[in-house]
Amino acid sequence: MSDKPHDKTRVELHADVEAARVQLAATLDAIEDRLNVPKRVKRATRQTTENIRTITRDNPLVLVGIAVGAAAVVGGAVWAIVAAITKD
Repeated sequence: MSDKPHDKTRVELHADVEAARVQLAATLDAIEDRLNVPKRVKRATRQTTENIRTITRDNPLVLVGIAVGAAAVVGGAVWAIVAAITKD
């Protein structure tokens, strides 16, 4: 059968319209997902939490190393601030 509109049956036209509706709905869902920042933050937080759990389960020493590194950075920053304030 030809793709000319007047050659299509009513059922074929209805199927074309329904397929266009499904595609439009999927496109609108994708746009909404990209523009919904709180939803994206929640998803990223959930993914990060899952990654941390996986690391903790598979190799807990990595998490200890990260914690020690973070503590060293914070301690160094505090030391630098205190040293700058008490320099006078």
